[in-house]
Amino acid sequence: MKTIGLIGGLTWHSSADYYRYFNQMVNQRLGGEEAAQIILYSVNFGTIKKLTLADDWDGVAEIITSAAVRTVEAGADCILLGANTMHHIADKVAASIRVPLIHIADASAAAIREKGLDTVALLGTKYTMQMDFYRDRLMKKGIRAIIPDEEGIRYVNQSIYEELDKGMFLEDTRAQYVRIIGQLMEQGAKGVILGCTEIPLLIKQEHSPVPVFDTAWWHAKAAVDFALAD
Repeated sequence: MKTIGLIGGLTWHSSADYYRYFNQMVNQRLGGEEAAQIILYSVNFGTIKKLTLADDWDGVAEIITSAAVRTVEAGADCILLGANTMHHIADKVAASIRVPLIHIADASAAAIREKGLDTVALLGTKYTMQMDFYRDRLMKKGIRAIIPDEEGIRYVNQSIYEELDKGMFLEDTRAQYVRIIGQLMEQGAKGVILGCTEIPLLIKQEHSPVPVFDTAWWHAKAAVDFALAD
């Protein structure tokens, strides 16, 4: 079994889910008392958030790259960045390490294609929704991502940074997400990418009439597939 390296704390709420997913999946496949081999490097999200909001991506990259290098030095056979937004600097991180970086958009795209879908809604931070790094990667897999209107982008982004990242999961917020999902369905979305690893803590499949894609779960699955491959 290979060792999974996770750069977490982005936030710790979703990192806890990653840890659970890794171990559940390995145990389901191998049985007994088998569990995943994991190295977790948890960064201080407070610092990352300040740098992100200041558009200081070089500062973000310095912290995340250093964490990735140390995690590989500790014995990780692959690296995962436990947040969709942090994949804006994924290429820089990948270039700094000698093991594969498993990209969250690739894992999500594989799940979407498995469902036979080619048009989906994308919800996440404004960076994930509006920058090219995520949508372009999906497009290369033949998947078109639809994002909310300006008001919806503002609402989703604010809810992530002011509520979800703090572990607050409110019914009123869930209702607004459901409304936004409905609007995107009217524009042709046949599924929904929960493109912030905290959103699946708020939105479950039962809240959407179309398939939802928990990016943390699919990302974790890709890591376990790698770890257990011959």
